[in-house]
Amino acid sequence: MKSYKDLDIYNLSLSLFYKIHRVSLQLPKYELYELGSQLRRSSDSVATNIVEGYGRKRYKQDFIKFLTYSHASNLETLCHLEKLGVLYPEFTAEWKELKTDYDILGAKLFSFLKYVENNWNKFE
Repeated sequence: MKSYKDLDIYNLSLSLFYKIHRVSLQLPKYELYELGSQLRRSSDSVATNIVEGYGRKRYKQDFIKFLTYSHASNLETLCHLEKLGVLYPEFTAEWKELKTDYDILGAKLFSFLKYVENNWNKFE
């Protein structure tokens, strides 16, 4: 691994952020700056915490801490998607697909976090 860009979790999280951003901008005007903004920020946080953690990977606990933040932001994003699915059923197909994608990403983040915890010597 030469860069965070080599991480599947980073590339997937960034791709999903772009999808979230595009879809969230289709929300009604009054929701763009409320739940839509929270959704965009939590989605962005998934990717940016991976990057920040990778930048601090010299220190195991920092790397793990930021991967944990990324996983928590992934869960937050899922929560926002669930709320939007109820509030805006006209977007059900988009929300459902994104929820599935974020469930997959969450599992990958959790697996990578466990891998880092158990195989730290491969990162030193």
